[in-house]
Amino acid sequence: MPLAREQYSLSAESLLVSLARNGDRSAYTELVRRRQTWVRNLMRRFSGDVTLADDLAQITFLQGWQNIRHLQRPGRFGAWLKRIAINVWLQYLRKNDPLRQADEHVDNDTSHNDVTGIGMDLDQVLATLPGDVRLCIVLSYHEGMNHREIAEHTDLPLGTVKSHIRRGTKRLQALLSAYDLPSSEEEMK
Repeated sequence: MPLAREQYSLSAESLLVSLARNGDRSAYTELVRRRQTWVRNLMRRFSGDVTLADDLAQITFLQGWQNIRHLQRPGRFGAWLKRIAINVWLQYLRKNDPLRQADEHVDNDTSHNDVTGIGMDLDQVLATLPGDVRLCIVLSYHEGMNHREIAEHTDLPLGTVKSHIRRGTKRLQALLSAYDLPSSEEEMK
């Protein structure tokens, strides 16, 4: 027998995951309610586009519902959902970014960008980074993942992850220099 609506909102996440694994849509709806802001923000950081982020978040939750029966440990729901979100973003990049591997040839001249305007924010600057670089930067600084975790979640070689983070950090520092940010990668963490 399903729980009353208010009981879902008071239930532990692992209980909700267990119920959802057994097909309880209301339990999964509560999981989505709890995690939707986090997933949307993650996708917004990846994409730099609010509308696209909402679409990708929906895809993430749909894939989560379709695969929740395969989640072995209910207590790992957040990490499992993060993995799905990363994969959704990577699938989007592969399908929609024909220049994905061309980031070595990105124009590094920032003189044509107005980066000192008062309205500029981190999301706008992140959107200027190539997809894989942005992915690694967001997972490192926004999600607090270490290089090895990023490599495991993205299937990128560890050296590539380190290079993307180093290159992306330098690019962000250059673009955000008007804000007097810390100068080293270690200080940013």
